[in-house]
Amino acid sequence: MDFIDVIKALGEKVSRLKDSIQTEEATKNAFVMPFIAALGYDVFNPLEVIPEFVADLGIKKGEKVDYCIQKDGQPIIIVECKHWKEELNVHNSQLHRYFHVCSTRFGILTNGIVYRFYTDLEEPNKMDNKPFWEFNITDMNEAAVFELKKYQNSAFDVDQILSAASELKYTREIKKIIAAEFANPSETFVRYFAKHIHTGMMTAKVLEQFGPLVKKSLQQYVSDLISDRLKTALSNEADTVKQETAQMPEPNASQPQDEPKTEFTELEQEAFFIVKSILRTKINGSRLHYRDTVRYLSVLLDDNNRKPICRLHLNGTKKYLGLMEDGNKETRVEIETIDNIYDYSEQLLNTLTRLEK
Repeated sequence: MDFIDVIKALGEKVSRLKDSIQTEEATKNAFVMPFIAALGYDVFNPLEVIPEFVADLGIKKGEKVDYCIQKDGQPIIIVECKHWKEELNVHNSQLHRYFHVCSTRFGILTNGIVYRFYTDLEEPNKMDNKPFWEFNITDMNEAAVFELKKYQNSAFDVDQILSAASELKYTREIKKIIAAEFANPSETFVRYFAKHIHTGMMTAKVLEQFGPLVKKSLQQYVSDLISDRLKTALSNEADTVKQETAQMPEPNASQPQDEPKTEFTELEQEAFFIVKSILRTKINGSRLHYRDTVRYLSVLLDDNNRKPICRLHLNGTKKYLGLMEDGNKETRVEIETIDNIYDYSEQLLNTLTRLEK
């Protein structure tokens, strides 16, 4: 399973289960530990991931950080966790204390949904007050996943991350300033534009006149920029549809028509990712595709209807995994949760082997 698929599947799981998570400990077990595991660290190996890591400060004993991730016997990241409903701003000082006594360059403060990354860019061995990076795991884009890859066990490099941290920190702050100026232009910002246009004296009245004009101009510029991009995207999509339509064969009345498509739900997405992760041990994940119908989601090899790997019946009260036997005959087995799909890994791999032959 590709890293981006793992992270997106975890984000979907968090969105689906968060309302049933009632405690901080449950947040750790359901959300944070799978996140650490997704980065390639063995959460059950105390030499790699240490829970309740002692971080005593001076005469104050018994201070513990939730997790300390180690590599080659050295602490590299400390992780402080809170319940998913908690606001993280009030807990910065707690992570700050732990960071001061731990020989690590990176700290993560999280509630299982939002992850804030800290380091010591401003003063050595003293955690910065502001995070250099932050993301919401339920709303991940490719750029965020690409950045997160740097923290994987196999790729972790302190110097590389610190170099990127500096850029992330300052671009983040610059974007905040830009957003504030767009929402309510400051006098300095308005003056910058006014002096390039107005030829007379720069009085308070002139600035008052230019304030709304600058704000309106910024909003129109952004609107035009978005509009242009949408037009380009729609134009490209229309060209693609035309090409695909031109290449489509004439419908044959003797052949059964495809069933009407339905929504590719979050549950179906996660189940598809699970099947994909099982089969990627034998083939490239790009060869696996899905077809969504009203009754089930079909997982296909090479996007070929004659090569069904399995069917996922997840829209009813009961859930079923449809295993495909020789001759593409389906045998349904009831599953309580989509995690039970892993119990049928051998059958899925056998089906793949048969279809490959």
